[in-house]
Amino acid sequence: MNVTGFSTLIFLSFVLVTLVITFWANRRSTGTRDFYAAGGSITARQNGLAIAGDYLSAASFLGTVAVFYGLGNDGLFYAVGAVAGWPIAMFLVGERLRNLGRYTFSDALGYRLAVKPVRSLAAVSTLILCTCYLIAQMVGAGTLVQVLFHIPYTYAVVLVGALMSVYVIFGGMIATTWIQIIKASLLLLTTLVMVLLIVYRFGPNPDALISAAVALRSDSQRFLGSGRLVSDPVSAVSLALAFVLGPAGLPHVLMRFFTVKDARTARKSLSYSTLLIAIFQIMVIALGYAAAALVPADPAGGSNMAVIHLAGALGGSLLLGIVAAVTFATILAVVSGLTLTAASAVSHDLYKHVFRNGVVEESAEIHVSRLAALALGALVMALAILFQHENVGFLATLPLVIAASVNFPLLVLTLHWRGFTTRGAIAGGITGLVLSVGLLLLTRKVWVEVLGHPHQLFPYEYPTLFSLGAALIVAYLVSVTDRSARAARERQAFAAQLALSERGR
Repeated sequence: MNVTGFSTLIFLSFVLVTLVITFWANRRSTGTRDFYAAGGSITARQNGLAIAGDYLSAASFLGTVAVFYGLGNDGLFYAVGAVAGWPIAMFLVGERLRNLGRYTFSDALGYRLAVKPVRSLAAVSTLILCTCYLIAQMVGAGTLVQVLFHIPYTYAVVLVGALMSVYVIFGGMIATTWIQIIKASLLLLTTLVMVLLIVYRFGPNPDALISAAVALRSDSQRFLGSGRLVSDPVSAVSLALAFVLGPAGLPHVLMRFFTVKDARTARKSLSYSTLLIAIFQIMVIALGYAAAALVPADPAGGSNMAVIHLAGALGGSLLLGIVAAVTFATILAVVSGLTLTAASAVSHDLYKHVFRNGVVEESAEIHVSRLAALALGALVMALAILFQHENVGFLATLPLVIAASVNFPLLVLTLHWRGFTTRGAIAGGITGLVLSVGLLLLTRKVWVEVLGHPHQLFPYEYPTLFSLGAALIVAYLVSVTDRSARAARERQAFAAQLALSERGR
């Protein structure tokens, strides 16, 4: 069987299995708790695997290997950075958030702060962040289909967008969780097989693998050096901050804390997911150097497809077909989780709590969520076509910048600082959101390479240092100078929030 036929067979098998799961989940979902949080019935191991599945996206598999393939040792920035943020999420956010919230992280923000302003801000941040993440997944999906199946890029994007809408509209969180578990298991197993084949070819000594990669490079010193991914210290610090603090502000990951029964289980989930993500990133480092050693220059589909071509070099058309299908599975699983999170921001935060003052029938809320999923799918398809030629890894760092600049400071200050007020939250959150999104648009990657302007207006690759710093400073200054009666009540309510957030420790 040729590679196209084999990949198609595996891909269709995965789609069939996941559609069966979606149908089964649809019959089990009887209300908003099932639709948004799987009824709180997911175990720690299952949730840990699902969290890893949420985070180990096309960017982790395609994008990180592409950075190694194109830039050499700079790929270590992505591989190590992908693990660095999870201890922060575990110790600063996980347990307390689980005890304060029900479905979304804005539930915790609204516990003692004014509900409508903070939920509106959180919803806007979630929508922008999820849209950026979805673009990265769609670009990876479209390029993969274009290379392997000779389907036009636009049609591939529409196909994936339609499937993700089906998963969310009919299955909700139960289906999304089990799809993530299956996808994460397949991805980890496939990556392990590729690593074992690399060890078989180059031996257990990593020096042999790195030497083989260097031997194919005309710029071997630059390949072994650093500074090509980010060329200045400010951009390097900004990227590091995004990796370290961003995971604790990713709404689709935070939403998973509510799928388990209590805070202890949420903490265990993060322990499992951190271990799995670390193991995966170690294996990705080997894949990155192997791609540099075995994949010729200018592969079909560009550097984003380096890991797919590596599979062909290691195991022929059989392994290439498997890896291509698993990559498809990865994209489909991640986009379904992201879409559900964005849809819940519209239905649960905006529609229910902002527009309807918390009084709405569950069936109406779920209906709005499904409509939002359809609308978001259409928007992301259009944007994925615009960003077709961008590196998937770079696109996936953009939501980390926004998460670290907006959601992370809001959550940490809400959960840990008595003096935090609604005015401080709104001022700091808007500052972080405007600066992170605005400055990202002015970087070379977007302003010049995507939008076609002759010169970049922001001199650095990533703005996290500025947007996060400004958000924290503004939130602090506005909060400490807030002498309103509402601010006094919010400070007094911190003791009750603290007691509730630490329940079950």
